Amino acid sequence: MFSTEDNVARKGTATQSDTSHSGDASRAIDGNANTDWAGNSCTHTSAQKDPWWRVNLKDKSRFRQSTVTITNRADCCSERLSGAEIRIGSSLENNGNSNPLCERVGSAEGIKTLSVNCKGMVGQYVNIIIPGSGIHLTLCEVVICGSKESGFGKNASKSAQFGHIAWQY
Repeated sequence: MFSTEDNVARKGTATQSDTSHSGDASRAIDGNANTDWAGNSCTHTSAQKDPWWRVNLKDKSRFRQSTVTITNRADCCSERLSGAEIRIGSSLENNGNSNPLCERVGSAEGIKTLSVNCKGMVGQYVNIIIPGSGIHLTLCEVVICGSKESGFGKNASKSAQFGHIAWQY
C-alpha cells in the first residue's frame, strides 16, 4: 500500500498529549503497521480531554502533504479514531491543534486503514486530535507522503483545503 521510502514521517519526531500503557508516540512512525496491541506498534494516551498526537517533520523547510494514511487498532477499540481531526501547519499554538484542518474522520469503527488526501497542504507539523472528553487516542501507524515545499509566497499559506477520505476494512 505504501513505501516507507515515501513516508516523510519516518524521519520526524512524534509526541502526544500523554502516554499510557507504554504506548509511546514514536510507535506510530516506526514502520511497523501491526494492528494488534501485542505487536508493540500502537500508541496510547490516557482517557482525557482532546487527546492529540503530532509529528514534527524536523526540517525547517516546510513539507507539502499529499496523503496522510492512518493504521487503526484492529484487535479492539477501532471506534477510538471516530471524530479525529487531521491538522497540518507550522504553528505550535495549542500544541499544533489549531493548524488548518485537512479532514475530520467520521465513524472509524471497524476501519483498519484510512487515507486522507490533504491536497498539498503545507506544514512542518501533522497533528491528529480527537475533540471531546474522556477519550483515548490510539494509532498503530501514520504514513505521510509529501515533498519539500520549494517556494513560500502568498499561495503557500492558502493551502487549507478539505481532503478526501478513503477507507479500507
